[in-house]
Amino acid sequence: MIHLLYGPDELARSEYLATLRVVVPPDLADLNLTSLDGRRLKLDALVAACEALPFIAERRLVLVFDLLKHQKAGKERDELRTYLERIPPTCDLIFIETQDFDKRNAIFTYLKKVADVREFLPKEGAALLNWVGERARDLGASIQPAAAQRLTLLAGSEGRMLDNELRKLASYVGSGGRITPQIVDRLVQDDQEQNLFAFIDELSARRLAAALQSLRHLLNDGQAATYLLFMIARQLRILLGVKELAGQRMRPDEIATQLGQKPFVVRKALEQVRAFSDADLVRLHDRVLELDHATKTGRFDAEAGLELLVAEICGA
Repeated sequence: MIHLLYGPDELARSEYLATLRVVVPPDLADLNLTSLDGRRLKLDALVAACEALPFIAERRLVLVFDLLKHQKAGKERDELRTYLERIPPTCDLIFIETQDFDKRNAIFTYLKKVADVREFLPKEGAALLNWVGERARDLGASIQPAAAQRLTLLAGSEGRMLDNELRKLASYVGSGGRITPQIVDRLVQDDQEQNLFAFIDELSARRLAAALQSLRHLLNDGQAATYLLFMIARQLRILLGVKELAGQRMRPDEIATQLGQKPFVVRKALEQVRAFSDADLVRLHDRVLELDHATKTGRFDAEAGLELLVAEICGA
């Protein structure tokens, strides 16, 4: 049997691979399982691994990591394609791709016809929330729907990250416990918020290259440009509120209570707000709202608008 496992959901990919590995008894894994680095794989090494006979087991497994990403067209690929037609029946050959690859690859085209090909994509919407609920139950806890939604907002949709956070939350509430939005807010760090802080830091220092890099990082993390415009507007409103209340000589914890924000958010905002005048913050907030309206009405591309905004703030 030949398998191909690929896609960005590393947790789902790894868990499915674990189900394939059960054909080899754990105490015999060292003798019946071979892992190969596809980046520098030679055909003779693959043949030797596949054609070795299982030891006190019915099958052996050969895992090949990241072959399609790094393989180039030529004689070696053609020879590999030919060999795949005669994999011994005692061997399960599993290709695992941890990175994106060219789907025009001839080996991929062949595998789609003859192999068990599975793409593991991040879950979204209701499917993601249902998965969070099921995962919490598997860990011996339950999670309120609002808490599941809050968790995905803070931690994103990446399976491994969510699993780590759920394990922490389940351990906190104990067996049979219930995870609430308040508990999520208490224990889960807002990575998106941290990345946004870094972005605002670069803007406040007027570092154009670094700010553009931070913006690209946020976009590459899967956040829509329209959502980032909303988050930037939100952050600017926090800065405006912090600046006003700090001018009234209120303490950081008092400001946090007044604005309904976490104390660390206010402390960070107090550092950032020093780089902006009142007029700067009002102008930037209005500019973000203008861009938001222009992108939603189709008059402007959101990503291009964000880059222009960064250039304006940095004085370019």
